[in-house]
Amino acid sequence: MPLYAYRCTKCGHRFEKIQSFSAEPVKECPQCGGKVERPLTAPGLQFKGSGWYVNDYAPKSSAPAGESAPAAAKPASDAKASAASSAPAASPASGSAS
Repeated sequence: MPLYAYRCTKCGHRFEKIQSFSAEPVKECPQCGGKVERPLTAPGLQFKGSGWYVNDYAPKSSAPAGESAPAAAKPASDAKASAASSAPAASPASGSAS
């Protein structure tokens, strides 16, 4: 059965009531007897099962759908080879201070 929220227009009292779908809505405030209204509330959602976690989604690419990024099109071995050839040569570490 759904849980309905109510708010009194006279005193501002807020309360909730579990009612069936076919039940008449509450019309009087239980504290002051004033007129009540049912404000809109966000429904409670429960996602059950697999596929609802961040790590379950496919990784997002920086390129829009339908376009492929040039770097992503190269195989990993080509990317490593081009990175090694464009990087400056490492200088040998000087272990002795003579």
